Amino acid sequence: MNDKVTYWIEMSDYDLETADAMLVTGRYLYVGFMCHQTIEKILKAYWSNCLEEVPLKIHSLSRLAEKTGIDQELSEEQFDFIDRLEPLNIEARYPSYKERLMKSLSKEYCQQLLKETNELQQWIKNKL
Repeated sequence: MNDKVTYWIEMSDYDLETADAMLVTGRYLYVGFMCHQTIEKILKAYWSNCLEEVPLKIHSLSRLAEKTGIDQELSEEQFDFIDRLEPLNIEARYPSYKERLMKSLSKEYCQQLLKETNELQQWIKNKL
């Protein structure tokens, strides 16, 4: 495994730990944001491993999955999960979306997000 792949894996792990810490402190907006970041970075690790090139500077999980070809292996549930994570990156950054998003992120929902993030991250890691 090359240094770039290792870098992205370590960053993905760090973001997952941060998501967990945000759950503990009740900062649910950032649980969602960090779950998105976790999957974005593990997809970039997969990109670096498969394509042996620097990943595009994009945040779209579905586009990253498509560009690497891993989208062909995702289950319907994994696709649905990516669709649920996708807006948590952009909407968490803009005030006009923040309040609405914060209302939708309960403790229970964030616990489920974290669980599914961990599962998808591990599934992708196993493909490296």
